[in-house]
Amino acid sequence: MKIGDKVRFLSEVGGGRVAGFQGKDIVLVEDEDGFQVPMRATEVVVIGQENYDTKHMVEVKNGIVNGNQNKNEDENEEPETEPADRPVTFKAPVEERRGGDKLSAYLAFVPIDLKELSNTRFESYIVNDCNYYLRYVYMTAEGSSWQVRSQGEIEPNTKLFVEEFGRDQLNQLEHSCIQLLAYKREKYFLRKPAVDALITIDPVKFYKLHTFRENQYFEQPALIYTIIENDRQFVKL
Repeated sequence: MKIGDKVRFLSEVGGGRVAGFQGKDIVLVEDEDGFQVPMRATEVVVIGQENYDTKHMVEVKNGIVNGNQNKNEDENEEPETEPADRPVTFKAPVEERRGGDKLSAYLAFVPIDLKELSNTRFESYIVNDCNYYLRYVYMTAEGSSWQVRSQGEIEPNTKLFVEEFGRDQLNQLEHSCIQLLAYKREKYFLRKPAVDALITIDPVKFYKLHTFRENQYFEQPALIYTIIENDRQFVKL
């Protein structure tokens, strides 16, 4: 079995072409969509090489195929890259959850040391609680001007760390804005309106223990502001 061989799976429906190897036992099989699936070598078979003719078996055993000794067709051909040196491109498809096709996203603040609330620093996150990828821009205002604090992409049903900050930066966060653009990859989806949410961050809340509450997104209490929930945008002025 070599790279480029067309193979099928033995224990399940499907197959593709050999794209590479992981160690001695794992074969990376690339399907029609370009995804690479790791399979044990014992679970795949090369298509078109099942020849049980007695003469053929004897020739193979003696190292003769089609009247020629088994050797490289072109001795000057450069050797292929070793399988172990090939990059692994397999990436598991994003798992969607039932009820996750309505946009829900949150801006969250988590104290690093809740027991030392008067001295602790904080971490900020954007939580993507839906089946869509979110392209985001997080910005804050100073007077009539805006400054980007973070921008990028958040995968479905994940949270993304934005930054760590101290109390001396709380006033910078007071007037915040988060813009979102939602989409899915490699599949059809319902188009969602772009989100442009203004959020007023109250610095006083960072001094009060009860404002940090238990939640489903973090192991520790957090202060969470809603950007959009179940396709309903929240705008706080």
